[in-house]
Amino acid sequence: MGNFFPRWSNWVPLQIAVCLGFLVVGVVVGATYYFTPKYTRVGYEPTQPVPFSHKQHVGELGLDCRYCHSYVEQSSHANVPTNQTCYNCHGPDKVQVKKDSPKLEMVRNADKSGHPIQWTKVHKAPDYVYFNHSVHISRGVSCVSCHGQINEMEVVKHAEPQSMGWCLDCHREPENKLRPLDQITNLTYKPEDLVRDQFYKNLEAKGAKVQDLAQVILGDKKAESLPGDITGLVALAEKTYGPKVTQKEVGTQLKHNWRITPPEDCTACHR
Repeated sequence: MGNFFPRWSNWVPLQIAVCLGFLVVGVVVGATYYFTPKYTRVGYEPTQPVPFSHKQHVGELGLDCRYCHSYVEQSSHANVPTNQTCYNCHGPDKVQVKKDSPKLEMVRNADKSGHPIQWTKVHKAPDYVYFNHSVHISRGVSCVSCHGQINEMEVVKHAEPQSMGWCLDCHREPENKLRPLDQITNLTYKPEDLVRDQFYKNLEAKGAKVQDLAQVILGDKKAESLPGDITGLVALAEKTYGPKVTQKEVGTQLKHNWRITPPEDCTACHR
Protein backbone atom coordinates (compact mmCIF):
# COMPACT_ATOMS: atom_id res chain seq x y z
CA MET A 1 0.00 0.00 0.00
CA GLY A 2 1.40 3.43 -0.96
CA ASN A 3 2.34 6.13 1.56
CA PHE A 4 -0.72 8.31 2.21
CA PHE A 5 1.28 11.47 3.09
CA PRO A 6 3.71 13.07 0.64
CA ARG A 7 7.42 12.87 1.42
CA TRP A 8 7.73 16.60 2.26
CA SER A 9 5.28 16.20 5.15
CA ASN A 10 7.98 14.38 7.13
CA TRP A 11 9.56 17.79 7.77
CA VAL A 12 6.39 19.43 9.09
CA PRO A 13 6.84 18.40 12.77
CA LEU A 14 10.41 19.71 12.72
CA GLN A 15 9.34 22.97 11.11
CA ILE A 16 6.59 23.41 13.71
CA ALA A 17 9.07 22.74 16.52
CA VAL A 18 11.52 25.29 15.12
CA CYS A 19 8.76 27.91 14.76
CA LEU A 20 7.56 27.28 18.30
CA GLY A 21 11.14 27.61 19.53
CA PHE A 22 11.53 31.00 17.84
CA LEU A 23 8.14 32.06 19.21
CA VAL A 24 9.10 31.15 22.77
CA VAL A 25 12.44 32.95 22.46
CA GLY A 26 10.67 36.01 21.04
CA VAL A 27 8.15 36.10 23.87
CA VAL A 28 10.87 35.74 26.51
CA VAL A 29 13.02 38.46 24.93
CA GLY A 30 10.03 40.78 24.53
CA ALA A 31 8.84 40.24 28.10
CA THR A 32 12.35 40.77 29.44
CA TYR A 33 12.77 43.99 27.46
CA TYR A 34 9.42 45.26 28.77
CA PHE A 35 10.76 45.24 32.32
CA THR A 36 14.13 46.85 31.51
CA PRO A 37 14.94 50.51 32.28
CA LYS A 38 15.51 51.06 28.56
CA TYR A 39 11.85 50.37 27.81
CA THR A 40 10.46 52.23 30.83
CA ARG A 41 12.95 55.11 30.35
CA VAL A 42 14.13 54.93 33.95
CA GLY A 43 17.27 57.03 34.22
CA TYR A 44 16.47 59.11 31.12
CA GLU A 45 18.07 62.49 31.81
CA PRO A 46 17.94 64.86 28.84
CA THR A 47 19.97 68.05 28.62
CA GLN A 48 17.68 71.08 28.72
CA PRO A 49 18.27 74.23 26.61
CA VAL A 50 18.61 76.23 29.85
CA PRO A 51 20.22 74.52 32.86
CA PHE A 52 17.76 74.43 35.75
CA SER A 53 18.57 72.82 39.09
CA HIS A 54 15.53 71.58 40.97
CA LYS A 55 17.88 70.76 43.83
CA GLN A 56 18.79 74.43 44.15
CA HIS A 57 15.41 76.02 43.44
CA VAL A 58 13.20 73.52 45.29
CA GLY A 59 15.48 71.72 47.72
CA GLU A 60 17.61 74.66 48.88
CA LEU A 61 15.50 77.76 48.17
CA GLY A 62 12.18 76.10 48.96
CA LEU A 63 10.38 77.18 45.78
CA ASP A 64 6.91 75.61 45.65
CA CYS A 65 6.28 73.26 42.72
CA ARG A 66 3.15 75.22 41.80
CA TYR A 67 5.06 78.43 41.19
CA CYS A 68 6.37 77.02 37.91
CA HIS A 69 3.84 74.24 37.29
CA SER A 70 0.97 76.58 38.03
CA TYR A 71 -1.96 74.61 36.58
CA VAL A 72 -1.14 71.19 37.98
CA GLU A 73 -4.01 71.35 40.50
CA GLN A 74 -6.65 72.34 37.94
CA SER A 75 -5.48 70.87 34.65
CA SER A 76 -5.21 67.31 33.43
CA HIS A 77 -1.85 68.29 31.96
CA ALA A 78 1.05 69.57 34.07
CA ASN A 79 2.22 72.72 32.31
CA VAL A 80 5.85 73.51 31.58
CA PRO A 81 6.66 77.03 32.87
CA THR A 82 6.67 79.87 30.39
CA ASN A 83 9.65 82.12 29.81
CA GLN A 84 7.87 84.85 31.80
CA THR A 85 7.95 82.60 34.87
CA CYS A 86 11.75 82.55 34.69
CA TYR A 87 11.83 86.28 34.01
CA ASN A 88 9.84 87.04 37.16
CA CYS A 89 13.05 86.40 39.13
CA HIS A 90 15.81 86.71 36.56
CA GLY A 91 14.57 89.66 34.50
CA PRO A 92 16.57 92.92 34.63
CA ASP A 93 13.65 94.92 36.04
CA LYS A 94 12.80 92.37 38.73
CA VAL A 95 14.76 91.24 41.77
CA GLN A 96 17.74 90.82 39.44
CA VAL A 97 18.83 87.33 40.44
CA LYS A 98 21.82 86.58 38.22
CA LYS A 99 20.27 88.70 35.47
CA ASP A 100 23.55 88.79 33.49
CA SER A 101 24.42 85.11 33.82
CA PRO A 102 25.46 83.58 30.46
CA LYS A 103 23.42 80.50 31.37
CA LEU A 104 20.29 82.63 31.13
CA GLU A 105 21.06 84.09 27.71
CA MET A 106 18.37 81.94 26.08
CA VAL A 107 15.84 83.25 28.61
CA ARG A 108 16.73 86.84 27.73
CA ASN A 109 16.58 86.10 24.00
CA ALA A 110 13.22 84.41 24.38
CA ASP A 111 11.88 87.48 26.16
CA LYS A 112 13.06 89.75 23.36
CA SER A 113 11.82 87.56 20.52
CA GLY A 114 8.58 86.44 22.12
CA HIS A 115 9.29 82.83 21.16
CA PRO A 116 9.03 80.24 23.96
CA ILE A 117 11.95 78.11 25.08
CA GLN A 118 11.69 74.60 23.67
CA TRP A 119 12.11 72.47 26.79
CA THR A 120 12.79 68.76 26.38
CA LYS A 121 10.00 66.65 27.84
CA VAL A 122 11.17 64.13 30.45
CA HIS A 123 7.93 62.36 31.37
CA LYS A 124 5.60 61.56 28.49
CA ALA A 125 2.58 59.27 28.65
CA PRO A 126 1.98 57.29 25.45
CA ASP A 127 -0.84 58.49 23.18
CA TYR A 128 -2.95 55.49 24.15
CA VAL A 129 -2.79 56.34 27.87
CA TYR A 130 -4.95 58.93 29.62
CA PHE A 131 -3.49 60.47 32.76
CA ASN A 132 -5.04 63.36 34.68
CA HIS A 133 -2.63 65.25 36.97
CA SER A 134 -5.27 67.24 38.83
CA VAL A 135 -7.26 64.13 39.78
CA HIS A 136 -4.25 62.47 41.38
CA ILE A 137 -3.10 65.58 43.24
CA SER A 138 -6.58 66.40 44.54
CA ARG A 139 -6.81 62.86 45.94
CA GLY A 140 -3.60 62.97 47.95
CA VAL A 141 -0.89 61.72 45.58
CA SER A 142 2.31 63.75 45.84
CA CYS A 143 4.71 64.80 43.08
CA VAL A 144 7.43 62.48 44.40
CA SER A 145 5.23 59.38 44.02
CA CYS A 146 5.60 59.56 40.25
CA HIS A 147 8.57 61.87 39.69
CA GLY A 148 10.91 60.81 42.49
CA GLN A 149 12.78 63.15 44.82
CA ILE A 150 12.78 66.13 42.49
CA ASN A 151 14.16 68.33 45.27
CA GLU A 152 17.41 66.34 45.17
CA MET A 153 17.95 66.40 41.39
CA GLU A 154 20.41 68.75 39.72
CA VAL A 155 19.03 67.53 36.40
CA VAL A 156 15.55 66.04 36.29
CA LYS A 157 15.51 62.39 35.31
CA HIS A 158 12.89 59.73 34.75
CA ALA A 159 12.94 58.15 38.21
CA GLU A 160 10.05 55.64 38.10
CA PRO A 161 9.08 53.07 35.44
CA GLN A 162 5.50 54.37 35.11
CA SER A 163 4.53 51.11 33.45
CA MET A 164 1.01 49.67 33.57
CA GLY A 165 1.96 47.28 36.37
CA TRP A 166 3.56 50.10 38.33
CA CYS A 167 0.40 52.21 38.06
CA LEU A 168 -1.82 49.28 39.03
CA ASP A 169 0.24 48.64 42.17
CA CYS A 170 -0.82 52.06 43.42
CA HIS A 171 -4.42 51.72 42.22
CA ARG A 172 -4.75 48.46 44.13
CA GLU A 173 -3.17 49.77 47.33
CA PRO A 174 -3.48 53.58 47.26
CA GLU A 175 -3.04 53.80 51.03
CA ASN A 176 0.69 53.30 50.50
CA LYS A 177 0.98 56.68 48.75
CA LEU A 178 -1.78 58.94 50.10
CA ARG A 179 -0.97 61.96 52.23
CA PRO A 180 -2.85 65.05 53.52
CA LEU A 181 -3.56 67.62 50.82
CA ASP A 182 -1.49 70.28 52.56
CA GLN A 183 1.54 67.98 52.25
CA ILE A 184 1.27 67.27 48.51
CA THR A 185 4.09 69.61 47.49
CA ASN A 186 6.12 69.05 50.65
CA LEU A 187 8.82 66.94 49.02
CA THR A 188 10.50 66.11 52.33
CA TYR A 189 7.26 64.90 53.93
CA LYS A 190 7.38 61.98 56.34
CA PRO A 191 4.21 60.61 58.00
CA GLU A 192 6.00 60.32 61.34
CA ASP A 193 6.40 64.11 61.35
CA LEU A 194 2.63 64.57 61.57
CA VAL A 195 1.05 65.35 64.93
CA ARG A 196 -1.46 62.55 65.45
CA ASP A 197 -3.87 64.67 67.48
CA GLN A 198 -3.97 67.37 64.80
CA PHE A 199 -4.29 64.84 61.98
CA TYR A 200 -7.49 63.41 63.45
CA LYS A 201 -8.83 66.84 64.37
CA ASN A 202 -8.45 67.88 60.73
CA LEU A 203 -10.39 64.81 59.59
CA GLU A 204 -13.12 65.51 62.13
CA ALA A 205 -13.31 69.15 61.04
CA LYS A 206 -14.00 67.97 57.49
CA GLY A 207 -16.97 65.87 58.57
CA ALA A 208 -15.49 62.55 59.68
CA LYS A 209 -17.06 60.99 62.78
CA VAL A 210 -14.76 59.90 65.59
CA GLN A 211 -16.34 56.45 65.83
CA ASP A 212 -15.92 55.90 62.09
CA LEU A 213 -12.25 56.87 62.37
CA ALA A 214 -11.87 54.43 65.26
CA GLN A 215 -13.43 51.61 63.25
CA VAL A 216 -10.95 52.23 60.44
CA ILE A 217 -8.14 51.81 62.96
CA LEU A 218 -9.64 48.55 64.22
CA GLY A 219 -10.25 47.22 60.72
CA ASP A 220 -12.15 43.93 60.88
CA LYS A 221 -11.82 43.75 64.64
CA LYS A 222 -14.88 44.34 66.77
CA ALA A 223 -14.91 46.37 69.97
CA GLU A 224 -17.51 46.53 72.70
CA SER A 225 -17.30 50.31 72.63
CA LEU A 226 -15.61 52.88 70.41
CA PRO A 227 -13.98 56.11 71.62
CA GLY A 228 -16.24 59.12 71.47
CA ASP A 229 -13.65 61.88 71.39
CA ILE A 230 -10.28 62.71 69.85
CA THR A 231 -8.39 61.89 73.05
CA GLY A 232 -9.71 58.34 73.09
CA LEU A 233 -9.15 58.04 69.33
CA VAL A 234 -5.51 59.08 69.65
CA ALA A 235 -5.00 56.58 72.47
CA LEU A 236 -6.44 53.80 70.28
CA ALA A 237 -4.18 54.83 67.38
CA GLU A 238 -1.09 54.82 69.61
CA LYS A 239 -1.99 51.37 70.88
CA THR A 240 -2.47 50.08 67.32
CA TYR A 241 0.30 51.82 65.37
CA GLY A 242 2.80 52.89 68.02
CA PRO A 243 3.93 56.33 69.23
CA LYS A 244 4.67 57.67 65.73
CA VAL A 245 2.18 58.24 62.93
CA THR A 246 2.67 55.67 60.16
CA GLN A 247 1.96 55.67 56.42
CA LYS A 248 -0.48 52.80 56.88
CA GLU A 249 -2.40 54.85 59.44
CA VAL A 250 -2.55 57.99 57.31
CA GLY A 251 -3.24 56.21 54.03
CA THR A 252 -5.95 53.94 55.40
CA GLN A 253 -7.81 56.84 57.02
CA LEU A 254 -7.63 59.01 53.91
CA LYS A 255 -8.67 56.17 51.63
CA HIS A 256 -11.72 55.47 53.79
CA ASN A 257 -12.78 59.04 54.53
CA TRP A 258 -12.19 60.35 51.02
CA ARG A 259 -13.80 57.21 49.56
CA ILE A 260 -10.84 56.61 47.29
CA THR A 261 -11.43 53.61 45.05
CA PRO A 262 -9.06 53.88 42.07
CA PRO A 263 -10.34 52.08 38.97
CA GLU A 264 -8.53 48.97 37.82
CA ASP A 265 -10.37 48.32 34.56
CA CYS A 266 -8.77 49.01 31.18
CA THR A 267 -11.04 51.93 30.25
CA ALA A 268 -9.77 54.01 33.19
CA CYS A 269 -6.55 54.80 31.32
CA HIS A 270 -7.17 53.53 27.78
CA ARG A 271 -10.03 55.62 26.40
